Formats: sequence, C-alpha cells, structure tokens
Amino acid sequence: MDRDTAGDFADSTPLPADAEFSASDGAPDAKTMSARALVVAQGKHRFYSLVLPSDLLADTCMVEPRVDNPIDGFQRLLDEKRAKSIARYIDAGFGTVPGAVVLSAQSRAHLKFDRDTGALTFRKDKKAFLIIDGQHRIYGFKLAKSSVSVPVVIYNRLSRAQECRLFMDINTKQRPVPNELLLDIRRLSEVETETEALLHNVFDLFHTRKDSALAGLLSPAERKKNMISRVTFNAALRSIKGAFVGAPADEVYGVLNAYLRACRHGLGLHAIDENIANPVLFKALMLLFTNVAERVADRHGGKYTVANFEDVLIPFFRRLKKSDLPRAGMSHTVLHEHYSKALSAGFLLKQWLFA
Repeated sequence: MDRDTAGDFADSTPLPADAEFSASDGAPDAKTMSARALVVAQGKHRFYSLVLPSDLLADTCMVEPRVDNPIDGFQRLLDEKRAKSIARYIDAGFGTVPGAVVLSAQSRAHLKFDRDTGALTFRKDKKAFLIIDGQHRIYGFKLAKSSVSVPVVIYNRLSRAQECRLFMDINTKQRPVPNELLLDIRRLSEVETETEALLHNVFDLFHTRKDSALAGLLSPAERKKNMISRVTFNAALRSIKGAFVGAPADEVYGVLNAYLRACRHGLGLHAIDENIANPVLFKALMLLFTNVAERVADRHGGKYTVANFEDVLIPFFRRLKKSDLPRAGMSHTVLHEHYSKALSAGFLLKQWLFA
C-alpha cells in the first residue's frame, strides 16, 4: 500500500522511547518539521508510527466531508459538541488520549524518511495530512488551550481509493463499547452524576433483591433479548426522576417495586406478566407511574403498597387485551398516551386502537 516505505522497513530499527521532535526553517512559506519514527509492517501494509504534539496536528491536518466534496470526499461532518468535549477533557488536565490518530500524507507534506537517523520530515502545511481516523480528536486539539503528545500513524502515497478503503476498514471492523458497559465504567472511574448514581443503585437493588418485581429480567452489562438492560432501565426512570428528588435508592426501590409488582399481577391476568421486559411496554408503564401514584395518594393517603397500586391498576388491566401490547413500530410515548387515556376514561383501549 505504501510504496516508498518498502525499502525503509528493511533498514529500520526501534527508536528510543524518548522520541525527539524538532522544527527547522525550510521553504520561505512553511517550516520543515521532524520527528523520530518507526516504519511498521502489517501484512502488505506499511506505515510510520510516531508521536506528535496535538497543536501541530491541529495545524497540519484536514478532512474532506462528503457534503463539501461530493466527488472524492468520504468523511462525516464534524460534530462540534463532541470536539468541544475533547478539548475540555484535555484542558481539565486529564490529558490522556492514547488512541492513535491515522493520517494519509498528501503531496503538500513532502514527507521524507531518513533510514539512517529514523527521522520523518514533513512541511508544516494546513493540508499536509488527510485524517483517516480521529477527526474529532484533532478538532478538539485545535479548540484546546493545552497541548499533549499524541500517537500518530501516517500512511504515504495512498490513492483516494486506498484512503477510502482504509477508512471503511477502520470504521466497520471496530466494535464500540456497549453503553451498558460504559455505565459501569463511569461508576468505576468515579465520574457519575448524582442522577446516574441513583439510577445505578436502584437498578442494582432490582437486580439483587429476592422480592424484586424484575428478578431474572435484568441484564446489567449487556443487551439481551427479553431482558431489561441498564440503559433501558435508566431511560425509563429518567422520565419520572422528578418524582424522586432527594429520595434515597432504597425508598425509590420500595415504591417502584410495589408498582411494578402490581403491574405484573395485572399482566398476569392475561398470562403475559414477563412481557414487562419488553422495552416499549416497560417504558410506557414507567411513564404511567406518576398518574397511578397520584391516584394511590388520593385514595390511600400516600401508602404505596402493592395492594394499593393494584386497587388502581387491576381494573385497568382487566380491560386490556393481549392485542393492546406494543405493536411493531409503536413508540413507548404513543403507548403511554393510550394507556393514560384508558386509565382516566375507562374505555376499552382495543376499540380505540383498532377502530
């Protein structure tokens, strides 16, 4: 893939860990930059591996979004919000972005590699390198006030077709970290918000308590069919978080568990109580919670027991049919709207849905 590095690789030797970087005056309109590099071979592919300052990357790298260059462009549009988040992360002093940025040297870079010294030189030009992977990191570097050292991989003399294939390989063969796992990592890294911590603790109580209405129906670390993931659970509870401001996790669990047990009893009238793990149904029922809780408070003085929730819910569930469960393409907000009207008006939901 990289024609001019084939010979370089044979003579290259590992460089010291303290790789050097320097700048010298070259052409009148640009500086010549120099950094120590390795030539790496992976199968038929060869590329340079080195470390560069983030501010230099910001000044020498470009993207060509498809929308700006419909003929040859292949990159996505930049997400400024994401880039600003990276900039804040760097400026906050965390400063560790270990993933390598992948670049393709353009003709304006005048890229050269010295086999004897291990020095890779290039011109400091704003279009010296095309970003194959890492455009948001580099945009974040440009916005950041601080500079950090960044691992870089540079390919040379790639055709546009080769650049596109490399872009596709990188973006189709990588698997993102599941959101469920990221929630656990946020806790381990001690960066949870107060709301995230509450939701995390409530989920764990539902997952571990023997009296849990969701026992055996929760999947903490990954998405599983017919189970409620931590992401789905959090999304459902966020919609009613205003009802639990300042409440500890065990109190939230106690009230919601009574409510969900009553819901399962209601669904059990139709022998479909485990359908509560359906994400659309679960979210719709959680949205219905506030409406039901208000009725329990009015009738029973705020005693949120299973029996008191059933007093409100069982008549509602008796009117429902199996066909009133979520249909393909139905959102939880639409289903909640139907359920809310049925709870308030007492009419047959099926007649309303399928008239």
